[in-house]
Amino acid sequence: MNNEPYLVFGAPKIEQPEIDEVVACMESGWLGTGPRVARFEEDFASYQQTSPAQVAAVNSCTAALHVSMVAADLEPGSEVITTPLTFCATVNAIIHAGLTPVLADVDPATQCIDPGAIEAAITSRTRAIIPVHFAGRPCEMDRIMAIARKHDLVVIEDCAHAIETEFHGKKAGTFGDFGCYSFYATKNVVTGEGGMILGRDEARIARARVLALHGMSKDAWHRFGDKGYKHYQVVEAGFKYNMMDLQAAIGIHQLARVEANWLRRREIWNHYQQAFADLPIGLPTEPATNTRHAHHLYTVMVAPARCGITRDQFLERTDKMRIGTGVHYVSIPEHRYYQERFGWKPEQWPNSLKTGRETASLPISPRIDNSSLSRVITAVTNSVRK
Repeated sequence: MNNEPYLVFGAPKIEQPEIDEVVACMESGWLGTGPRVARFEEDFASYQQTSPAQVAAVNSCTAALHVSMVAADLEPGSEVITTPLTFCATVNAIIHAGLTPVLADVDPATQCIDPGAIEAAITSRTRAIIPVHFAGRPCEMDRIMAIARKHDLVVIEDCAHAIETEFHGKKAGTFGDFGCYSFYATKNVVTGEGGMILGRDEARIARARVLALHGMSKDAWHRFGDKGYKHYQVVEAGFKYNMMDLQAAIGIHQLARVEANWLRRREIWNHYQQAFADLPIGLPTEPATNTRHAHHLYTVMVAPARCGITRDQFLERTDKMRIGTGVHYVSIPEHRYYQERFGWKPEQWPNSLKTGRETASLPISPRIDNSSLSRVITAVTNSVRK
């Protein structure tokens, strides 16, 4: 029987500064949206080399995507093109915004949306593109932005995996009209739950900020400050999407270590690439020249024809060796809801279908020490050679 501790997939690395900040936040009596959220926004803007007036903290990347589409004033029912190889939140946000999702297949080598497939999916009703920087690898933003300019389309980048990502020297999330980031518990910067919107147009970001807090007028959180009660006006029917200071207290210190954590994930990623080079599994394509991969996920492809087991058998074997793994992702059209609502058939997007059925993600958190890294390598090697 294996008595080693279970290696939890995606467990964040939490250190004493976050713990102390959370305690200080709780002792301050200010848990909701307040000064720590404002500081987190400023720090995030600085990291992304933009102005604090161009970012707005929210409670999830899903909220960021939804609010961005509303702030972009896309007419109801218009089409938004995105990838089938993404978390359901990307497509759900399109639906919640009253828009119509349209899928464009991925490039099998990068697993990011294929610009050629985007072009082929455009109709007279297309109004926006949501590229997803899958696993932290940048999409081909030069080609995507050229398509957007040609057809006058809004671009909203899903950067849930891509805080550190760069394409040709420019930060992911700064190409399009909006960039949307995630601080979920498994992400590269963690607040437990949380997200951020980054936008080129300060007026749109100001509107997004209002929409994210019930549609209340700017700086509504000051109404309970230490300078007396402040009246506010509801100017739109907004949402309850604001980030709390309790979350930002974690994020402030997570963001301060973002580069150190990225270096550790890159080190783990490279160890995997070397250790698995001779195994009968598909490995991630190396990052392209003049790009920066966030190394958010390390995904392998497990095909029965190549290694004699299915992906799910691989997951079962690593689990028995007490190694947590993930699946990113079963393609969107494989889910019953979307099949029933839109009539989608998975075979329409063959690259995403194949990837979704064969992919498995291995632990790559900066929390993983060298001993745990060796355990993962041994488990994977034994699983596919058994």
